[in-house]
Amino acid sequence: MPSYRRHAIIPALIALCLPALAQAQSAAPTFARIFGDHAVLQRDRPIAVWGSAAPQARVTVSLNGQSAEGVADDNGRWRVTLPKMAAGGAYTLTASSGGATTTLNDIAIGDVYLCSGQSNMEFPARVASGAWSSLPYYSNPNLRYVNIAQDSEAAPRDELKTAVTWKPIAPDTTGDASAVCYYMARSLQEKLKIPVGFIDSDWGGTTIQSWISADSLRTLKPYEEGVGLLSLFATAPEKGKAEQYRREEAWWDAHDPSAKAGRAWIAPGFDDSRWSTMTPTGSWKDAGVPGLADFDGVVWYRTSVTLTAAQAASANALQLGPIDTYDSAWINGAYIGSGNIPWTWRDYPVPANVFHAGRNVIVLRVLGSGGLTGRPENRGIRTASGEWVPLNPAWQYRVGMRTKGLSIPAAPWTVPTSLSTLYNGMIAPIRDYGFTMVAWYQGEANGDAGKEYETLLPLLMSDWRHKFGEPELPFMIAQLTSFGSVATKPGHSGWAELRLAQSLSVQHDKHAGLAVTIDFGDRTDIHPTQKTVVGERLARAARAVVYGEHITPGSPEAVSVARSGSDLVVSFRNTGGGLRTYSSDTAIGFETCAGEDCSYAAATPRGDTVILPGAGKPGVTRVRYAWADAPYVNLYSAEDLPAAPFEMEVGAGAAQ
Repeated sequence: MPSYRRHAIIPALIALCLPALAQAQSAAPTFARIFGDHAVLQRDRPIAVWGSAAPQARVTVSLNGQSAEGVADDNGRWRVTLPKMAAGGAYTLTASSGGATTTLNDIAIGDVYLCSGQSNMEFPARVASGAWSSLPYYSNPNLRYVNIAQDSEAAPRDELKTAVTWKPIAPDTTGDASAVCYYMARSLQEKLKIPVGFIDSDWGGTTIQSWISADSLRTLKPYEEGVGLLSLFATAPEKGKAEQYRREEAWWDAHDPSAKAGRAWIAPGFDDSRWSTMTPTGSWKDAGVPGLADFDGVVWYRTSVTLTAAQAASANALQLGPIDTYDSAWINGAYIGSGNIPWTWRDYPVPANVFHAGRNVIVLRVLGSGGLTGRPENRGIRTASGEWVPLNPAWQYRVGMRTKGLSIPAAPWTVPTSLSTLYNGMIAPIRDYGFTMVAWYQGEANGDAGKEYETLLPLLMSDWRHKFGEPELPFMIAQLTSFGSVATKPGHSGWAELRLAQSLSVQHDKHAGLAVTIDFGDRTDIHPTQKTVVGERLARAARAVVYGEHITPGSPEAVSVARSGSDLVVSFRNTGGGLRTYSSDTAIGFETCAGEDCSYAAATPRGDTVILPGAGKPGVTRVRYAWADAPYVNLYSAEDLPAAPFEMEVGAGAAQ
């Protein structure tokens, strides 16, 4: 063959082979997003590892001299289980298929903690008390963490929406960790002397219903309809939104005599020139409008925005900032969405073809006490191309019915009061990872429903245990701390009821522990900064419940109330050698109740009991302690742990 022909054929062959080589290189299997460099995997139990590869590809996973093989399914999902391993590291974790390999480095085997809840768990270490004097000087390569990105999903995800980054604890990394989870994990790691990893998956302001799977939540009658609607929204979003709109409008027809007439105001062509004009920069009560200065009820708003053809084609979101309290939003007559929390920003996705070139009309119906309370510059249209189109600061408005105390049923996918969506997006994708325990710090958002929480918290624990395949998975619960109004006389307290629900849930669960935090709250700040104490008390509970250490797991707990002559005697467990009071010979915060009539009672600690002298009158039916949103307390164990708040019938006892 002439040399010039050989020279022509060789480049052609190379060109033909390059796509095949590229395809082979791209065929390397990938790990699920929860795995990464520096990850900690759970010791002393089989290790599940999973990810993606080419459909039907055979995948080999290796770690610490052990290997396992699996075959990807038709969707490219693979999963293998490695044998259990003792604590150690650092190792490499590899996944290979068809000669291509993906490698993760510095993998440790140890104990893994899942931390979840709302903002007091989310609270970052960099702003906790003492951070400036401790975080810059502490490194620990055997303590690592990862934060799960916030993600609300209508159906359970198999994979996290966003890849995570595992970080060893160091001066430049610790600040972004959950403060409570960090201090808990640090305390345990320094005692265990093994690698410890903690996964932080939380969202401020959210209710516990957001974190329970739909399978479990639908077993409760009050949530059947909402979970069904969420399921519809997951499979057919527009049908789900239409059904939610029907529910809302049915509510309006039942509560507002002018609801039918008001719907005419939604039409883009409605003439609102006779309406009044307002530029909302805060609550309507502060707008200087006499008719709104003391108004609670309904106000309608209308404005318009002009878009070019390119902007209209790309526009995909309406941002309005916070709205007090319930709103429904329409664009060009099309229902866009609704909200129900005064401090959350309304950021509504808008379907294609709702916006059009030219004038677009935005209509809001608000039920509440303040309306559009944010800044005008934060209201506008976002486009897929990244453009921001501000709304006109001035709105036309019209006052509707005056009313107070009403609430509209929220869409079950609306954070922070959604149903199951945070489980779907932030827990379901990591349910097979393997955990030593869960630390749960949540309840503020359910503070007005303590009795229901007695059902919901055990349901969450049961739900996660079932979904994780860990029927005895321990839960360490951080009890609500002190926040809100102080009590000058006995009365109702929603937070006290919630604390009782947390206590009872733990008392009836042998795989749960409680960290009482009543003495380290801040009655003026729902986010107290002293997170070290909370984390270390959770760690103490874990040492007893999870690791079997022979210590009291936490605070003194009342176990019975009995009559002794004219006195009442409250018996406690976990006193650490006896109860004591600070700054007084008597314990403050005790109440006796005859039916619903409660009064403060003198109380004196004596060993493992507290004596209420002369309180055993025949009409007294129960005793309670620290029964206020922000109680002052001075009753402690010999180990300097505050007695747990309680309410108990006279003659009754707690779970042992």
